[in-house]
Amino acid sequence: MASEASSAAGNDCAPASSDIPQQEGAPSNGNGHGHGDAKGHGFFALALGSIGVVFGDIGTSPLYALREALAHSRSTTATEHAVLGVVSLVLWTMTLFVTIKYVIFFMRADNKGEGGTLALMALAQKALGGIGRKRSVAVFFLGVVGAALFYGDGIITPAISVLSAVEGLKDAPGVGHVFTPYILPISAGILILLFAVQAKGTHRMASLFGPFTAVWFLILGALGAFHLADDLSIFRAFNPWYGIRFLFENGFLGFVILGSVFLVVTGAEALYADMGHFGKRPIQASWLCLVFPCLALNYLGQGALVLDHPAARHNPFWEMVPGFAYWPVLLMATVATVIASQAVITGAFSMTQQAVQLGLLPRIEIKRTSETQAGQIFVPAVNQFLLIGVLVLLFAFRSSHKLASAYGIAVTGAMFVDTLLAYVVIRRVWKWNLGQTALLLVPLAALDMVFIASNMLKIPDGAWLPLVFGAVLVLIMWTWTRGANILTAKTRRDSVPLVDLMEILRARAPHRAPGTAIFLTSDPDMTPVALMHNLKHNKVLHERNVILTVRTTETPRVNEEDRVKIEKVNDDFKKVIVNYGFMESPNIPKALAVCRKQGLKFDIMATSFFLGRRSIVPSANSGMPLWQDRLFIYLMKNAANPTDFFKIPPGRVVELGAQVTV
Repeated sequence: MASEASSAAGNDCAPASSDIPQQEGAPSNGNGHGHGDAKGHGFFALALGSIGVVFGDIGTSPLYALREALAHSRSTTATEHAVLGVVSLVLWTMTLFVTIKYVIFFMRADNKGEGGTLALMALAQKALGGIGRKRSVAVFFLGVVGAALFYGDGIITPAISVLSAVEGLKDAPGVGHVFTPYILPISAGILILLFAVQAKGTHRMASLFGPFTAVWFLILGALGAFHLADDLSIFRAFNPWYGIRFLFENGFLGFVILGSVFLVVTGAEALYADMGHFGKRPIQASWLCLVFPCLALNYLGQGALVLDHPAARHNPFWEMVPGFAYWPVLLMATVATVIASQAVITGAFSMTQQAVQLGLLPRIEIKRTSETQAGQIFVPAVNQFLLIGVLVLLFAFRSSHKLASAYGIAVTGAMFVDTLLAYVVIRRVWKWNLGQTALLLVPLAALDMVFIASNMLKIPDGAWLPLVFGAVLVLIMWTWTRGANILTAKTRRDSVPLVDLMEILRARAPHRAPGTAIFLTSDPDMTPVALMHNLKHNKVLHERNVILTVRTTETPRVNEEDRVKIEKVNDDFKKVIVNYGFMESPNIPKALAVCRKQGLKFDIMATSFFLGRRSIVPSANSGMPLWQDRLFIYLMKNAANPTDFFKIPPGRVVELGAQVTV
């Protein structure tokens, strides 16, 4: 089962034409960072690379996570029970959510080596097959929600990460008071520069991400180990009873604290999402051998410091940095937060590409910034939108403490979506029985729901923002797919089957024009609108005619031998199906070069490409409300030109228009 690309559907170049259950939704984080095929690199290089991209976000959490959790505890001073309880919750949250949920189990649920919400949803769709439309629609909707929540999280990550590092200037020995008024402008400058360099491509800098972030984790571990001696009783935090007792002792406040504790695993879903770029084992090795031990050491060190000096609870990370190392650590923290932000930005680009390919969003201009690394892309519209959103957040909240109130809820929602989608995969693909499935997923789902409920308490303090942002994206994706299906169904009703056209042409032969004509369509069994217009108005038929359909498969990538399928209709017509994975960008000229190897030869510079250009008119009698019709029309008008999207030579394109009501 394949879903047709949004850019080629609606008969010629309208939105996607496949039914909603065939659409696949995004991610992820679904992040594509352009590291190429994992098989072609050494294990150590892949493990080191994954540290820079996969763990950048979770590696900046020590800057603010423990501070926020302790700030909500009942006591005005950091009591022993509070510190042990919070650190215990931190350690076990990382163990349960990252190590057990993602590293041990969810990374087994891969789609041809790819992970993330998009890949998991596509795998669930494939597993369901023809079992039932309602189930498929539910899976599709979960994918859309997961994609929207990722964007909601992504717009906050750069702001809170960079600001939390720059805030370290306030505590700089001797000169903190000088820098305090400039913290926001400095943060804004770093973020503007970061977004500005996206258009140039980041593949050169990406080679430094792994080593820099690895050094950062070693610094985190060293700082934590340095302060363990402050109070060795902090090792009691490994006992989960301290965390459980702390929650019960604090009552409702303990429930609130869980929302701050969850900050320690923001970015954990990146382990799963980036699996296709680095491979399962390098990511698992990086987490178990370096990242997890260093994070655990740092949180234990922060806890030991606060036990020994309760006043340090207000900013435990920067309090643990010795004076002689303050400026180097501050510099490394800033670099680490920029790398974490870069990973989120490139992830947003990758997810946008996948959403466009899968028909969840209209065509958007996507530029390649590297000739050698396929995942290195730049999406100007997304880059500009993220920059505006990040700067608005920065100056609206003005501190990482306030931003933390808005952070986390989108991540918990995305993780819960992963758990629900995993149910289908475990039951249908792994063939586990209901008891085994429940034994794994019920505790994980219960934990997800507890953390979601805890983070929901942040809504009045700013957590409404990512939810509203996500809801807007869900509305846009749902409107686009629904409008596309309505338009496709209407087009199909008004079109002539290709076999019927053959009979008409046999009975009444039109004038023949030399050369080859290629008609883009989403439905190869129906006559493309552009072909009908050409016959009706120009009264000509080319000597050779190709009915070309671009389809997006449920796999991330398609093997070159499966790229093109050619079917001869008669001496005048051939059908060509071009298949792309949902992580690939369509390139029609390259695909047609494959056709030559299969015997379909023509000169692309002597070939005309016919596209149908539709003018959509809203109708109160369509399947959508009038306001949704207008939103769909707005999205269509602002979609990227199909000529650019498919990389077709502009001088060879002929567009024929028609007016359609939806």
